[in-house]
Amino acid sequence: MDKRHLHHVWRLYRRVKPVYFVVALVIFSTISLVNLRRNNEHMIQLRNAVYTADKNNGDVESALRQLRLYIYSHMNTSLASGPNAVHPPIQLKYTYERLQQAQENALGQGNSALYSQAQNYCEQQTQVGSEVISCIQQYASDHGVQLAPIPDSLYKFDFTSAKWSFDLAGWSLLLTSISLVGLLIAAPYQWWAKKYL
Repeated sequence: MDKRHLHHVWRLYRRVKPVYFVVALVIFSTISLVNLRRNNEHMIQLRNAVYTADKNNGDVESALRQLRLYIYSHMNTSLASGPNAVHPPIQLKYTYERLQQAQENALGQGNSALYSQAQNYCEQQTQVGSEVISCIQQYASDHGVQLAPIPDSLYKFDFTSAKWSFDLAGWSLLLTSISLVGLLIAAPYQWWAKKYL
């Protein structure tokens, strides 16, 4: 390449100092981290609203819908974290207990004792919740009463957060990446141009 042309390019690019990219990198990464944290905190508030609605027998469906929409459209809103996290992360205890009570009521007044016997027998046999449920169903079935299984979809939920979102956290993360790339290009170019031009 012609050295005169390189010198002309150098005169244009020497105004763009690497320090500008460092400043942009610090600013945009700070904005990004603050907004990613804000996204996570708002998700926790929405999740707590789901648990409160479940406990108070409120509008769980509406609270779940708000949580799901927020998680799908925002970054850093993953529900499960860590290797020992519960999966699925949202398990509505009180909804499950109400469904279990409905099953007990379905046995009828005469078979209420049968359900208690089945529950006592199965809790002695196993400690795992899902195994207790299937044991109770089997016990009732052996004594001539059919219990419908409680589907997991009625009280267990899991939502996947967005990898990138069109919010302040997403845009600032994109600008952070662009600043980093600019710094990685500008710094070596400045060094090379000063040395060889």
